[in-house]
Amino acid sequence: MPYRRDDGFALIIVLWTLVLIAFIVAHVTANGRTEIRIAGNMVSEAAAEAADDGAIVVAIFNLLDPNPDQRWPLDGSPHEVRIGSSRVMLRLQDESGRINPNSAPPELLEALLRVTGSDPGSARELAAAIGEWVGSTGTGAPQQGQPAAYRAAGLDYGPPGEPLETIDELGRVLGMTPAVLAAIRPHLTLLGPAQPNPLTADPIVTAALAEIRVASQVPAPANQTPENPVIVRITASALGPSNARVQRSAIIRVGAALPGGYTVLAWGSGLD
Repeated sequence: MPYRRDDGFALIIVLWTLVLIAFIVAHVTANGRTEIRIAGNMVSEAAAEAADDGAIVVAIFNLLDPNPDQRWPLDGSPHEVRIGSSRVMLRLQDESGRINPNSAPPELLEALLRVTGSDPGSARELAAAIGEWVGSTGTGAPQQGQPAAYRAAGLDYGPPGEPLETIDELGRVLGMTPAVLAAIRPHLTLLGPAQPNPLTADPIVTAALAEIRVASQVPAPANQTPENPVIVRITASALGPSNARVQRSAIIRVGAALPGGYTVLAWGSGLD
């Protein structure tokens, strides 16, 4: 049978078609594996998140134990529990040991800024700006010059003169930088008293209190009575299936006079 040129051309088309089909099959297979892996990661993270929530419930029941000696201390020490196939590390802290920027005196905010690395002049100005922002300066409203200062800095807003709703809002205060906010953030709360409890304060807050000479004004001790509710921050860090890592927190008020013995103030990921 004589060779025809179009036979060779047809063979080339067939070969290229087979190559294309092989490429499509490989692509579909790779995509399928990726989707399966993503789905597996989502399942693992969901399991770890559920374990965090379960561990937080364990911590709440521990706080409600009628025997005070059985309750975990509110000092941030780790407590490991197992929920399903996840290992969860729990830490409990008295929220009153943190500084509340909505109600803390300006000199305490200034001291916190100094002990976390701000120079005295910047600390004084930033503490005053925070006071203007939250309306704690005693003027009842932001000073008239403050919006002009914001405009001069290229900002199209001024201090609202109202309490913060989130710690992130401090990032909008004139003079606040990401580095400064990151330094003070671990020592702040929006749910604590105006005066931090020196008995449960961390070393940074303790140093700030010492600077303004208020550490001698000792409030109720950390092991408070049922008649005097305590606000507790519970942090759960889970290591779940496939080494999934998830952290969640809850802030609760514990006291015998409360319905069920406690009230949830906040619960979720990335709590202030």
